[in-house]
Amino acid sequence: MINEITYSENILNGFKYLLDNNQDVFVIGQGLWSPWYVGNSMKDLDKIYGRERIIDTPVSENAVTGAAVGASLCGTKPIVVHPRMDFMLYAMDPIINQAAKWSYMFGGQASPQLTIRSIVNRGGEQGAQHSQMLHSLFAHIPGLRVVMPYSVSDARDLLISSVLCKDPVIYIDDRWLYNEKDICTDINLFNLDEQEPKKVISGNDMTIISSGFSTKIAKDAINTFKRNNNNFSIELFDLRVVNPIKYESLTKSILKTKRFMVIDGGWKTCGLGSEIISSIIEIIGTNVLLEKPINLSLKNCPAPSSKTLEKKYYLSAKDILDTLNQVFISQNKND
Repeated sequence: MINEITYSENILNGFKYLLDNNQDVFVIGQGLWSPWYVGNSMKDLDKIYGRERIIDTPVSENAVTGAAVGASLCGTKPIVVHPRMDFMLYAMDPIINQAAKWSYMFGGQASPQLTIRSIVNRGGEQGAQHSQMLHSLFAHIPGLRVVMPYSVSDARDLLISSVLCKDPVIYIDDRWLYNEKDICTDINLFNLDEQEPKKVISGNDMTIISSGFSTKIAKDAINTFKRNNNNFSIELFDLRVVNPIKYESLTKSILKTKRFMVIDGGWKTCGLGSEIISSIIEIIGTNVLLEKPINLSLKNCPAPSSKTLEKKYYLSAKDILDTLNQVFISQNKND
């Protein structure tokens, strides 16, 4: 019997594979010896591999990240863990001015082979300083690769490929996905540079593009929509890599469906959704589309602390379903 495994458990499997097979890999960050701080995604790693390889540090995001950048330039493969993406902002100098720049400044002779695991925490009335999705900020920086796994298998395989990549990588995982389950096959070792968006659902009438937790709610919405609207089918792509984005499969789909929507868990202004729409329109033009592109993103304000307001603030499967119904109810009327 093949058992299902959770998203967080498969992150743990990714760590175990890397630590078993690469003696130059070590993990450093805050709360790594805690049984609960990063869920069960790093459970007992310090007991298995020793505290010289699983290094729990004082709370100094800047110092920890800077030390890891330096270690990577000396030939090791550090994984820095920031349990909250919000406080990773303290480490902007070593990430943006150091890790992202070294390879370019020295003609490729020195490149930080560094992976920064940044965990997204939202909801639970945590408020604006503990609830930010900042992937667009890091995807804006040349020299940084940014990955956001949605699937249980990618939670493991994108972590492994990030650490084995020669470039600095921001690996973003989302606590809202930790309990998602799936049956996983053997580890898929791949070159991060070759990875493209993955088609999750096939369809003919609209293309939806999303990443991370947004892919989960998009999938839920599409499945509900399909049960109630057999005349229309929606194609869903999970980006997986948000910098750099490979657009070939996305534009091919949109040329087929002639409609597209981007769902993004970040803010709309200067956000990932806006970037994708702009890039796709530059490639295919506007004349082929039957509808204007749709950008479903967060409202342009910090996250509220009120539970009631949180329900209105964060995107849900219902928001996506309502949008799909609006588009295709209108289409039915026009027909």
